[in-house]
Amino acid sequence: MAALAVSGAGSVLTACGSGGGGGASSREGATAGKALRDLLPEHIPSDLVEPDFAGVDGSSPGFTHLPDPLATSVPEPRGSGATFRVMTPLWGTVPRRENDYYTAVNEALGSTLTFDPQDGNTYQEKIGAVLAGSDIPDAVTIPGWNMQGQIRNAITSRFADLAPYLAGSKVRDYPNLANIPTAAWQYCVFGGALRGLPMPAPVLGDAIFYRRDIVGTGTPPGSADDLLAFGAEYTDARAGRWAFDDLWTGIQKIFGVLPDAPSYWREEGGRLVHKIETEEYREALAFARKLHDQKYVHPDAEANKDADAKMRFTGGQVLMYNDGTGGWKGMVSEQGDDFDMQPVDYFFHDGGAPRLWQDPAASIFTFLNKDLPEEKIRELLAAADFAAAPYGTREFMLTYYGVEGVHHELSDGVPDFSEQGLQEAQPATLVFLASPPHTVAFPDEPQLVEDYAGWMARQAPHVSQPLFFGMQVVEPQRYATLYTPFDDLQKDIRRGRKKVSDLEQAVSTWRNSGGDELRDWYQELLESNGSGN
Repeated sequence: MAALAVSGAGSVLTACGSGGGGGASSREGATAGKALRDLLPEHIPSDLVEPDFAGVDGSSPGFTHLPDPLATSVPEPRGSGATFRVMTPLWGTVPRRENDYYTAVNEALGSTLTFDPQDGNTYQEKIGAVLAGSDIPDAVTIPGWNMQGQIRNAITSRFADLAPYLAGSKVRDYPNLANIPTAAWQYCVFGGALRGLPMPAPVLGDAIFYRRDIVGTGTPPGSADDLLAFGAEYTDARAGRWAFDDLWTGIQKIFGVLPDAPSYWREEGGRLVHKIETEEYREALAFARKLHDQKYVHPDAEANKDADAKMRFTGGQVLMYNDGTGGWKGMVSEQGDDFDMQPVDYFFHDGGAPRLWQDPAASIFTFLNKDLPEEKIRELLAAADFAAAPYGTREFMLTYYGVEGVHHELSDGVPDFSEQGLQEAQPATLVFLASPPHTVAFPDEPQLVEDYAGWMARQAPHVSQPLFFGMQVVEPQRYATLYTPFDDLQKDIRRGRKKVSDLEQAVSTWRNSGGDELRDWYQELLESNGSGN
Protein backbone atom coordinates (compact mmCIF):
# COMPACT_ATOMS: atom_id res chain seq x y z
CA MET A 1 0.00 0.00 0.00
CA ALA A 2 2.65 2.49 0.99
CA ALA A 3 6.33 2.81 0.26
CA LEU A 4 8.62 1.68 3.05
CA ALA A 5 11.51 4.09 2.63
CA VAL A 6 11.86 7.55 4.14
CA SER A 7 13.41 9.65 1.39
CA GLY A 8 16.07 11.70 3.05
CA ALA A 9 14.09 11.98 6.28
CA GLY A 10 16.29 9.82 8.50
CA SER A 11 19.05 12.32 9.25
CA VAL A 12 16.62 15.23 9.53
CA LEU A 13 14.40 13.40 11.99
CA THR A 14 17.19 12.23 14.27
CA ALA A 15 16.78 15.35 16.37
CA CYS A 16 13.19 14.42 17.12
CA GLY A 17 14.21 11.62 19.50
CA SER A 18 15.16 12.15 23.12
CA GLY A 19 18.89 11.67 22.94
CA GLY A 20 21.11 10.96 19.99
CA GLY A 21 23.07 8.01 21.35
CA GLY A 22 22.28 4.33 21.44
CA GLY A 23 20.12 4.45 24.56
CA ALA A 24 16.72 2.84 24.80
CA SER A 25 14.81 5.76 26.33
CA SER A 26 12.55 6.40 23.33
CA ARG A 27 13.73 4.24 20.49
CA GLU A 28 13.94 0.77 22.01
CA GLY A 29 11.78 -1.21 24.42
CA ALA A 30 8.07 -1.23 25.27
CA THR A 31 5.50 -0.55 27.96
CA ALA A 32 3.61 -3.44 29.52
CA GLY A 33 2.23 -4.84 32.76
CA LYS A 34 0.80 -2.49 35.39
CA ALA A 35 2.43 0.53 33.78
CA LEU A 36 0.47 -0.22 30.62
CA ARG A 37 -2.81 -0.93 32.41
CA ASP A 38 -2.65 2.42 34.19
CA LEU A 39 -2.57 4.20 30.82
CA LEU A 40 -5.46 2.43 29.14
CA PRO A 41 -9.05 3.69 28.89
CA GLU A 42 -11.82 1.77 30.60
CA HIS A 43 -13.81 -0.43 28.21
CA ILE A 44 -17.55 0.27 28.24
CA PRO A 45 -19.24 -1.61 25.37
CA SER A 46 -22.04 0.23 23.61
CA ASP A 47 -25.54 -1.24 23.58
CA LEU A 48 -27.12 1.36 21.27
CA VAL A 49 -27.70 -1.10 18.43
CA GLU A 50 -28.25 -4.84 18.84
CA PRO A 51 -26.47 -6.97 16.23
CA ASP A 52 -28.15 -9.75 14.26
CA PHE A 53 -25.18 -11.99 15.04
CA ALA A 54 -23.48 -11.36 18.36
CA GLY A 55 -19.72 -11.44 18.70
CA VAL A 56 -18.15 -14.45 20.41
CA ASP A 57 -14.92 -14.17 22.40
CA GLY A 58 -13.99 -10.94 20.65
CA SER A 59 -15.24 -11.83 17.15
CA SER A 60 -16.92 -9.09 15.13
CA PRO A 61 -20.71 -8.80 15.46
CA GLY A 62 -22.81 -8.99 12.30
CA PHE A 63 -25.51 -6.60 11.11
CA THR A 64 -27.82 -7.45 8.21
CA HIS A 65 -29.79 -4.19 8.25
CA LEU A 66 -29.73 -0.59 9.41
CA PRO A 67 -32.00 0.17 12.36
CA ASP A 68 -34.94 2.44 11.64
CA PRO A 69 -34.80 4.92 13.18
CA LEU A 70 -31.06 5.27 13.55
CA ALA A 71 -29.66 5.47 17.06
CA THR A 72 -27.98 8.63 18.33
CA SER A 73 -24.65 8.54 20.16
CA VAL A 74 -23.77 12.26 20.10
CA PRO A 75 -26.98 14.22 20.81
CA GLU A 76 -25.58 17.66 19.99
CA PRO A 77 -22.41 19.30 18.65
CA ARG A 78 -19.67 19.38 21.27
CA GLY A 79 -17.23 21.73 19.59
CA SER A 80 -16.57 25.40 20.38
CA GLY A 81 -16.06 26.41 16.77
CA ALA A 82 -12.28 26.00 16.84
CA THR A 83 -10.42 25.15 13.62
CA PHE A 84 -8.06 22.18 13.27
CA ARG A 85 -5.80 20.87 10.53
CA VAL A 86 -5.98 17.11 10.01
CA MET A 87 -3.58 15.13 7.81
CA THR A 88 -4.58 11.61 6.74
CA PRO A 89 -3.61 9.13 4.03
CA LEU A 90 -6.05 8.50 1.20
CA TRP A 91 -6.11 5.74 -1.38
CA GLY A 92 -8.21 7.26 -4.15
CA THR A 93 -9.08 10.65 -5.60
CA VAL A 94 -8.56 13.53 -3.19
CA PRO A 95 -11.84 15.46 -2.72
CA ARG A 96 -12.09 19.22 -2.99
CA ARG A 97 -11.08 21.01 0.20
CA GLU A 98 -14.47 22.71 0.43
CA ASN A 99 -17.41 20.41 -0.18
CA ASP A 100 -20.82 19.51 1.22
CA TYR A 101 -19.50 16.47 3.09
CA TYR A 102 -16.95 18.45 5.06
CA THR A 103 -19.54 21.19 5.71
CA ALA A 104 -22.04 18.68 7.11
CA VAL A 105 -19.41 16.96 9.26
CA ASN A 106 -18.16 20.23 10.72
CA GLU A 107 -21.71 21.38 11.49
CA ALA A 108 -22.33 18.12 13.36
CA LEU A 109 -19.07 18.46 15.27
CA GLY A 110 -19.36 22.14 16.12
CA SER A 111 -15.72 22.40 15.05
CA THR A 112 -14.00 23.07 11.74
CA LEU A 113 -11.73 20.25 10.63
CA THR A 114 -9.64 21.24 7.63
CA PHE A 115 -8.62 17.97 6.06
CA ASP A 116 -5.38 17.58 4.16
CA PRO A 117 -5.53 14.04 2.72
CA GLN A 118 -2.34 12.79 1.10
CA ASP A 119 -1.70 10.01 -1.40
CA GLY A 120 -1.42 6.85 0.68
CA ASN A 121 1.08 5.35 -1.76
CA THR A 122 3.63 8.11 -1.10
CA TYR A 123 2.58 8.86 2.48
CA GLN A 124 5.86 7.66 3.97
CA GLU A 125 7.80 10.50 2.38
CA LYS A 126 5.15 13.06 3.30
CA ILE A 127 5.14 12.06 6.97
CA GLY A 128 8.93 12.23 7.11
CA ALA A 129 8.97 15.74 5.72
CA VAL A 130 6.14 17.00 7.94
CA LEU A 131 7.51 15.57 11.17
CA ALA A 132 10.96 16.93 10.40
CA GLY A 133 9.55 20.45 10.09
CA SER A 134 8.09 22.90 12.57
CA ASP A 135 4.56 23.15 11.15
CA ILE A 136 2.89 19.99 12.47
CA PRO A 137 -0.87 19.64 11.78
CA ASP A 138 -3.16 19.42 14.80
CA ALA A 139 -3.95 15.75 14.06
CA VAL A 140 -1.85 13.36 11.99
CA THR A 141 -2.73 9.80 10.98
CA ILE A 142 0.21 7.38 10.76
CA PRO A 143 -0.26 3.74 9.72
CA GLY A 144 2.02 1.26 11.46
CA TRP A 145 3.70 0.28 8.20
CA ASN A 146 4.79 3.92 7.79
CA MET A 147 6.60 4.01 11.14
CA GLN A 148 10.02 3.58 9.59
CA GLY A 149 13.36 5.15 10.41
CA GLN A 150 13.08 7.93 12.98
CA ILE A 151 9.30 8.34 12.76
CA ARG A 152 8.70 6.47 16.03
CA ASN A 153 11.02 8.89 17.78
CA ALA A 154 9.08 11.76 16.26
CA ILE A 155 5.82 10.27 17.58
CA THR A 156 7.08 10.40 21.16
CA SER A 157 8.46 13.93 20.83
CA ARG A 158 5.83 15.61 18.64
CA PHE A 159 2.49 14.28 19.86
CA ALA A 160 0.41 14.65 23.01
CA ASP A 161 0.01 12.23 25.89
CA LEU A 162 -3.72 11.43 25.91
CA ALA A 163 -3.79 9.50 29.19
CA PRO A 164 -4.74 12.63 31.22
CA TYR A 165 -7.93 12.75 29.13
CA LEU A 166 -8.68 9.09 28.45
CA ALA A 167 -7.02 6.76 30.98
CA GLY A 168 -9.31 4.69 33.16
CA SER A 169 -12.69 6.25 33.86
CA LYS A 170 -11.71 9.55 32.24
CA VAL A 171 -12.76 8.09 28.89
CA ARG A 172 -16.38 8.20 30.05
CA ASP A 173 -16.48 11.76 28.72
CA TYR A 174 -16.22 10.13 25.29
CA PRO A 175 -18.61 7.13 25.23
CA ASN A 176 -17.80 6.04 21.69
CA LEU A 177 -14.08 5.99 22.46
CA ALA A 178 -14.90 3.97 25.58
CA ASN A 179 -16.56 1.42 23.28
CA ILE A 180 -13.21 0.66 21.62
CA PRO A 181 -11.74 -2.65 22.91
CA THR A 182 -8.84 -2.51 25.33
CA ALA A 183 -6.62 -4.51 22.96
CA ALA A 184 -6.77 -1.72 20.37
CA TRP A 185 -5.75 0.87 22.97
CA GLN A 186 -2.76 -1.27 23.98
CA TYR A 187 -1.22 -0.61 20.59
CA CYS A 188 -1.63 3.15 21.08
CA VAL A 189 1.11 3.37 23.71
CA PHE A 190 4.30 4.89 22.31
CA GLY A 191 7.29 5.93 24.38
CA GLY A 192 5.53 5.05 27.63
CA ALA A 193 2.50 7.26 26.98
CA LEU A 194 -0.95 6.82 25.47
CA ARG A 195 -0.50 8.83 22.29
CA GLY A 196 -2.62 7.24 19.58
CA LEU A 197 -6.30 7.04 18.66
CA PRO A 198 -6.83 3.62 17.06
CA MET A 199 -8.58 2.17 14.07
CA PRO A 200 -9.57 -1.21 15.59
CA ALA A 201 -9.03 -4.41 13.62
CA PRO A 202 -10.71 -7.85 13.81
CA VAL A 203 -9.21 -10.65 15.88
CA LEU A 204 -8.44 -12.53 12.64
CA GLY A 205 -7.89 -10.77 9.35
CA ASP A 206 -6.93 -13.64 7.03
CA ALA A 207 -8.72 -16.74 5.79
CA ILE A 208 -8.23 -19.64 3.41
CA PHE A 209 -11.07 -19.28 0.91
CA TYR A 210 -12.42 -21.96 -1.41
CA ARG A 211 -14.86 -21.98 -4.33
CA ARG A 212 -17.90 -23.71 -2.88
CA ASP A 213 -19.84 -23.09 -6.10
CA ILE A 214 -17.34 -25.36 -7.88
CA VAL A 215 -16.39 -27.98 -5.29
CA GLY A 216 -19.88 -28.34 -3.81
CA THR A 217 -21.34 -28.12 -0.33
CA GLY A 218 -19.56 -31.10 1.18
CA THR A 219 -17.31 -30.82 4.20
CA PRO A 220 -14.22 -28.73 3.38
CA PRO A 221 -10.72 -29.92 4.39
CA GLY A 222 -10.21 -30.35 8.12
CA SER A 223 -6.60 -31.55 8.31
CA ALA A 224 -3.33 -31.36 6.41
CA ASP A 225 -4.06 -34.79 4.92
CA ASP A 226 -7.44 -33.49 3.73
CA LEU A 227 -5.67 -30.62 1.98
CA LEU A 228 -3.42 -33.07 0.15
CA ALA A 229 -6.47 -35.08 -0.90
CA PHE A 230 -8.16 -31.86 -2.08
CA GLY A 231 -5.06 -31.06 -4.13
CA ALA A 232 -5.05 -34.48 -5.76
CA GLU A 233 -8.78 -34.33 -6.56
CA TYR A 234 -8.98 -30.85 -8.06
CA THR A 235 -5.63 -30.23 -9.74
CA ASP A 236 -5.82 -30.74 -13.50
CA ALA A 237 -2.98 -28.90 -15.22
CA ARG A 238 -4.20 -29.87 -18.70
CA ALA A 239 -7.53 -28.20 -17.96
CA GLY A 240 -5.73 -25.13 -16.60
CA ARG A 241 -6.88 -25.70 -13.03
CA TRP A 242 -4.89 -26.10 -9.82
CA ALA A 243 -6.17 -26.73 -6.32
CA PHE A 244 -4.15 -24.01 -4.62
CA ASP A 245 -2.72 -20.56 -4.94
CA ASP A 246 -0.04 -19.52 -2.43
CA LEU A 247 -1.35 -20.74 0.95
CA TRP A 248 1.74 -19.93 3.04
CA THR A 249 -0.05 -17.56 5.42
CA GLY A 250 -2.82 -20.09 6.03
CA ILE A 251 -0.42 -23.02 6.30
CA GLN A 252 1.40 -21.27 9.11
CA LYS A 253 -1.91 -20.89 10.93
CA ILE A 254 -2.88 -24.56 10.62
CA PHE A 255 0.51 -25.55 12.02
CA GLY A 256 0.25 -23.02 14.87
CA VAL A 257 3.30 -21.04 13.75
CA LEU A 258 3.95 -17.85 15.70
CA PRO A 259 3.31 -14.47 14.00
CA ASP A 260 6.00 -11.98 12.99
CA ALA A 261 7.82 -9.35 15.07
CA PRO A 262 7.54 -8.70 17.92
CA SER A 263 5.24 -11.68 18.46
CA TYR A 264 7.63 -14.29 17.07
CA TRP A 265 8.71 -15.48 20.54
CA ARG A 266 7.28 -17.92 23.06
CA GLU A 267 8.53 -19.17 26.41
CA GLU A 268 9.70 -22.75 26.87
CA GLY A 269 11.16 -23.73 30.21
CA GLY A 270 11.88 -20.12 31.14
CA ARG A 271 13.68 -19.48 27.83
CA LEU A 272 12.48 -17.53 24.81
CA VAL A 273 12.24 -19.50 21.56
CA HIS A 274 11.96 -17.79 18.17
CA LYS A 275 9.43 -18.99 15.59
CA ILE A 276 12.19 -20.11 13.21
CA GLU A 277 13.51 -22.42 15.94
CA THR A 278 10.20 -24.21 16.47
CA GLU A 279 9.14 -27.59 15.14
CA GLU A 280 5.90 -26.00 13.94
CA TYR A 281 7.79 -23.71 11.58
CA ARG A 282 9.80 -26.59 10.15
CA GLU A 283 6.69 -28.74 9.72
CA ALA A 284 4.83 -25.90 8.00
CA LEU A 285 7.69 -25.47 5.54
CA ALA A 286 7.81 -29.21 4.90
CA PHE A 287 4.09 -29.33 4.20
CA ALA A 288 4.22 -26.30 1.88
CA ARG A 289 7.08 -27.99 0.05
CA LYS A 290 4.93 -31.12 -0.33
CA LEU A 291 2.23 -29.10 -2.11
CA HIS A 292 4.92 -27.85 -4.49
CA ASP A 293 6.36 -31.30 -5.11
CA GLN A 294 2.90 -32.67 -5.91
CA LYS A 295 2.37 -29.75 -8.35
CA TYR A 296 -0.87 -28.70 -6.64
CA VAL A 297 0.07 -24.98 -6.63
CA HIS A 298 -0.61 -22.74 -9.64
CA PRO A 299 2.64 -21.99 -11.52
CA ASP A 300 2.04 -18.22 -11.40
CA ALA A 301 1.69 -18.39 -7.62
CA GLU A 302 4.98 -20.31 -7.55
CA ALA A 303 6.47 -17.47 -9.59
CA ASN A 304 5.37 -14.93 -6.95
CA LYS A 305 2.81 -13.26 -9.21
CA ASP A 306 0.73 -12.36 -6.18
CA ALA A 307 -1.02 -9.41 -7.80
CA ASP A 308 -3.03 -11.79 -9.99
CA ALA A 309 -4.13 -14.13 -7.19
CA LYS A 310 -7.69 -12.79 -7.04
CA MET A 311 -8.11 -13.18 -10.79
CA ARG A 312 -6.85 -16.77 -10.65
CA PHE A 313 -9.37 -17.48 -7.91
CA THR A 314 -12.40 -15.76 -9.43
CA GLY A 315 -11.52 -17.22 -12.83
CA GLY A 316 -11.52 -20.77 -11.46
CA GLN A 317 -7.84 -21.38 -12.20
CA VAL A 318 -7.34 -22.08 -8.49
CA LEU A 319 -10.02 -23.34 -6.11
CA MET A 320 -8.42 -22.33 -2.82
CA TYR A 321 -6.42 -19.26 -1.93
CA ASN A 322 -5.38 -17.15 1.03
CA ASP A 323 -6.55 -13.55 1.42
CA GLY A 324 -7.59 -10.90 3.88
CA THR A 325 -11.22 -11.05 4.89
CA GLY A 326 -11.59 -7.35 4.09
CA GLY A 327 -11.77 -8.13 0.37
CA TRP A 328 -14.52 -10.76 0.67
CA LYS A 329 -17.41 -8.31 0.26
CA GLY A 330 -15.99 -6.69 -2.86
CA MET A 331 -15.40 -10.00 -4.59
CA VAL A 332 -18.89 -11.29 -3.83
CA SER A 333 -20.51 -8.07 -5.06
CA GLU A 334 -18.43 -8.00 -8.24
CA GLN A 335 -18.88 -11.65 -9.21
CA GLY A 336 -22.66 -11.97 -8.82
CA ASP A 337 -25.09 -14.46 -7.31
CA ASP A 338 -23.61 -17.63 -8.82
CA PHE A 339 -20.21 -17.00 -7.23
CA ASP A 340 -19.80 -18.57 -3.78
CA MET A 341 -16.50 -18.21 -1.94
CA GLN A 342 -16.33 -19.47 1.63
CA PRO A 343 -13.60 -19.53 4.28
CA VAL A 344 -12.33 -22.83 5.60
CA ASP A 345 -12.67 -23.21 9.35
CA TYR A 346 -9.10 -23.32 10.62
CA PHE A 347 -7.84 -26.62 12.02
CA PHE A 348 -4.65 -27.93 13.51
CA HIS A 349 -2.71 -29.92 10.96
CA ASP A 350 -3.55 -33.23 12.63
CA GLY A 351 -7.28 -32.52 12.45
CA GLY A 352 -7.63 -31.24 16.00
CA ALA A 353 -8.71 -27.81 17.22
CA PRO A 354 -6.72 -24.92 15.71
CA ARG A 355 -4.11 -22.97 17.64
CA LEU A 356 -4.52 -19.43 16.35
CA TRP A 357 -2.79 -16.19 17.26
CA GLN A 358 -4.66 -12.91 17.45
CA ASP A 359 -3.78 -10.33 14.84
CA PRO A 360 -2.67 -6.87 15.99
CA ALA A 361 -5.78 -5.12 17.33
CA ALA A 362 -4.90 -1.85 15.61
CA SER A 363 -2.36 -0.82 13.00
CA ILE A 364 -3.47 2.70 12.00
CA PHE A 365 -3.32 5.53 14.51
CA THR A 366 -4.03 9.24 14.73
CA PHE A 367 -1.95 11.50 16.95
CA LEU A 368 -2.65 14.99 18.33
CA ASN A 369 -0.10 17.79 18.32
CA LYS A 370 1.46 18.12 21.76
CA ASP A 371 1.50 21.94 21.48
CA LEU A 372 -2.30 22.13 21.51
CA PRO A 373 -3.77 23.61 24.69
CA GLU A 374 -5.93 21.35 26.86
CA GLU A 375 -9.22 22.76 25.64
CA LYS A 376 -8.30 22.08 22.02
CA ILE A 377 -7.17 18.54 22.77
CA ARG A 378 -10.53 17.92 24.45
CA GLU A 379 -12.36 19.37 21.43
CA LEU A 380 -10.44 17.13 19.04
CA LEU A 381 -11.18 14.14 21.26
CA ALA A 382 -14.87 15.04 21.04
CA ALA A 383 -14.53 15.00 17.24
CA ALA A 384 -12.81 11.61 17.48
CA ASP A 385 -15.66 10.40 19.68
CA PHE A 386 -18.10 11.37 16.91
CA ALA A 387 -16.00 9.57 14.29
CA ALA A 388 -15.93 6.42 16.46
CA ALA A 389 -19.73 6.18 16.64
CA PRO A 390 -20.88 2.56 16.22
CA TYR A 391 -22.75 1.07 13.28
CA GLY A 392 -26.44 1.94 13.20
CA THR A 393 -26.07 5.50 14.52
CA ARG A 394 -26.69 8.82 12.81
CA GLU A 395 -23.08 9.72 13.40
CA PHE A 396 -21.80 6.55 11.73
CA MET A 397 -23.94 7.16 8.66
CA LEU A 398 -22.75 10.74 8.31
CA THR A 399 -19.12 9.73 8.79
CA TYR A 400 -19.15 6.89 6.28
CA TYR A 401 -21.90 7.89 3.82
CA GLY A 402 -22.44 11.64 4.11
CA VAL A 403 -25.83 13.34 3.92
CA GLU A 404 -28.85 11.34 2.79
CA GLY A 405 -30.27 12.85 -0.38
CA VAL A 406 -26.95 14.50 -1.21
CA HIS A 407 -24.23 11.88 -0.89
CA HIS A 408 -26.37 8.75 -0.79
CA GLU A 409 -29.90 7.41 -1.02
CA LEU A 410 -31.36 4.65 1.13
CA SER A 411 -33.18 1.86 -0.70
CA ASP A 412 -34.58 -0.87 1.57
CA GLY A 413 -32.08 0.14 4.18
CA VAL A 414 -29.11 -0.07 1.81
CA PRO A 415 -27.12 3.15 1.25
CA ASP A 416 -26.23 3.84 -2.37
CA PHE A 417 -23.68 6.58 -3.11
CA SER A 418 -24.60 9.37 -5.50
CA GLU A 419 -21.99 10.73 -7.88
CA GLN A 420 -21.36 13.55 -5.42
CA GLY A 421 -21.01 11.02 -2.63
CA LEU A 422 -18.42 9.09 -4.58
CA GLN A 423 -16.41 12.28 -4.95
CA GLU A 424 -16.78 13.68 -1.44
CA ALA A 425 -17.83 11.04 1.12
CA GLN A 426 -16.49 7.75 -0.18
CA PRO A 427 -12.84 8.89 -0.07
CA ALA A 428 -12.94 8.40 3.71
CA THR A 429 -11.08 10.97 5.80
CA LEU A 430 -12.97 11.51 9.07
CA VAL A 431 -12.82 7.74 9.76
CA PHE A 432 -9.08 8.04 10.36
CA LEU A 433 -9.54 10.34 13.35
CA ALA A 434 -10.86 7.32 15.27
CA SER A 435 -12.99 4.33 14.33
CA PRO A 436 -15.56 2.10 16.03
CA PRO A 437 -14.87 -1.56 16.79
CA HIS A 438 -14.79 -3.79 13.73
CA THR A 439 -18.20 -5.02 12.57
CA VAL A 440 -19.53 -7.13 9.71
CA ALA A 441 -22.29 -4.91 8.33
CA PHE A 442 -23.53 -5.43 4.77
CA PRO A 443 -27.29 -4.80 4.51
CA ASP A 444 -27.07 -5.50 0.77
CA GLU A 445 -25.46 -8.91 1.40
CA PRO A 446 -27.23 -10.45 4.43
CA GLN A 447 -26.01 -13.99 3.62
CA LEU A 448 -22.44 -12.74 3.54
CA VAL A 449 -22.94 -11.19 6.98
CA GLU A 450 -24.12 -14.55 8.33
CA ASP A 451 -21.22 -16.40 6.67
CA TYR A 452 -18.52 -13.91 7.71
CA ALA A 453 -19.70 -13.27 11.29
CA GLY A 454 -20.38 -16.98 11.77
CA TRP A 455 -16.93 -17.97 10.53
CA MET A 456 -15.19 -15.51 12.84
CA ALA A 457 -17.34 -16.58 15.79
CA ARG A 458 -16.27 -20.19 15.23
CA GLN A 459 -12.57 -19.26 15.07
CA ALA A 460 -12.43 -16.78 17.96
CA PRO A 461 -12.61 -19.32 20.82
CA HIS A 462 -9.35 -20.82 19.49
CA VAL A 463 -7.48 -17.49 19.37
CA SER A 464 -4.74 -16.68 21.88
CA GLN A 465 -2.62 -13.58 22.30
CA PRO A 466 1.10 -14.05 21.68
CA LEU A 467 3.65 -13.16 24.32
CA PHE A 468 4.32 -9.56 23.25
CA PHE A 469 0.78 -8.82 22.06
CA GLY A 470 -0.23 -5.17 22.19
CA MET A 471 3.31 -3.93 22.78
CA GLN A 472 4.92 -1.37 20.49
CA VAL A 473 8.32 -3.03 20.66
CA VAL A 474 11.17 -1.20 18.97
CA GLU A 475 14.07 -3.57 18.39
CA PRO A 476 17.61 -2.19 18.42
CA GLN A 477 18.63 -1.06 14.95
CA ARG A 478 21.60 -3.44 14.91
CA TYR A 479 19.14 -6.34 14.57
CA ALA A 480 17.04 -4.72 11.83
CA THR A 481 18.05 -7.13 9.04
CA LEU A 482 18.61 -10.23 11.16
CA TYR A 483 15.32 -11.90 10.17
CA THR A 484 15.36 -10.75 6.52
CA PRO A 485 17.18 -13.81 5.06
CA PHE A 486 14.30 -16.05 6.17
CA ASP A 487 11.89 -14.25 3.84
CA ASP A 488 13.91 -15.53 0.90
CA LEU A 489 14.76 -18.88 2.47
CA GLN A 490 11.18 -19.92 3.14
CA LYS A 491 10.28 -19.12 -0.48
CA ASP A 492 13.28 -21.06 -1.77
CA ILE A 493 12.31 -24.08 0.33
CA ARG A 494 8.64 -23.93 -0.62
CA ARG A 495 9.48 -23.51 -4.30
CA GLY A 496 11.92 -26.41 -4.41
CA ARG A 497 15.10 -24.39 -4.79
CA LYS A 498 16.44 -25.39 -1.37
CA LYS A 499 15.87 -28.26 1.04
CA VAL A 500 13.94 -28.14 4.31
CA SER A 501 17.13 -29.27 6.03
CA ASP A 502 18.80 -26.02 4.92
CA LEU A 503 16.76 -24.33 7.62
CA GLU A 504 19.05 -25.74 10.32
CA GLN A 505 22.16 -23.97 9.06
CA ALA A 506 20.23 -20.74 8.56
CA VAL A 507 19.00 -20.85 12.16
CA SER A 508 22.53 -21.52 13.39
CA THR A 509 23.80 -18.53 11.42
CA TRP A 510 20.97 -16.39 12.80
CA ARG A 511 21.87 -17.33 16.37
CA ASN A 512 25.56 -16.57 15.89
CA SER A 513 24.89 -13.33 13.97
CA GLY A 514 22.86 -11.72 16.73
CA GLY A 515 19.83 -13.95 17.26
CA ASP A 516 20.96 -15.05 20.70
CA GLU A 517 21.71 -11.43 21.61
CA LEU A 518 18.24 -10.41 20.43
CA ARG A 519 16.80 -13.23 22.53
CA ASP A 520 18.58 -11.82 25.60
CA TRP A 521 17.27 -8.34 24.76
CA TYR A 522 13.68 -9.60 24.62
CA GLN A 523 14.21 -11.64 27.78
CA GLU A 524 15.29 -8.52 29.63
CA LEU A 525 12.29 -6.68 28.18
CA LEU A 526 9.99 -9.45 29.40
CA GLU A 527 11.50 -9.51 32.89
CA SER A 528 11.35 -5.72 33.19
CA ASN A 529 7.89 -5.11 31.77
CA GLY A 530 6.01 -8.39 31.77
CA SER A 531 4.19 -9.80 28.77
CA GLY A 532 1.51 -8.05 26.74
CA ASN A 533 -1.12 -10.77 27.11
